[in-house]
Amino acid sequence: MPQDRSSGAAANRWGRETARQIASQIGAAMQRRGSNEALLNGQKVVIKCAAAATDSVGVTYKMLETLDSVIGAFQLDDGSFELWAISPQQFAAAMRETRSRGASAGKVALVRKSIFLSHGNPLGRVRINPAV
Repeated sequence: MPQDRSSGAAANRWGRETARQIASQIGAAMQRRGSNEALLNGQKVVIKCAAAATDSVGVTYKMLETLDSVIGAFQLDDGSFELWAISPQQFAAAMRETRSRGASAGKVALVRKSIFLSHGNPLGRVRINPAV
């Protein structure tokens, strides 16, 4: 089912809160409010979260240019998250344009979970407190 403005805003809030909790679990320092960008082991990363029923994550083209790594946090059926990292170059090689006609149109590219699993580096599994 496609997102509308309300469901998209809820997903955005969930993703940012989830990324903050994951960052604290893996020792990453979030860089600013309203963003999923973090520093992890001296590297500039973004933590992009996908709920269990979601098979891709998106990054803005502008952000992609500034990163050392894209971390995909993919929720499993048990509520935990598997973390995978790919380079911005790997992300760019596999990305597709978002189908959104809203604010993200022409600004965000998506990459499927399968790319992270086949080309990424596993960073482990974490369990967080569910966002309220």
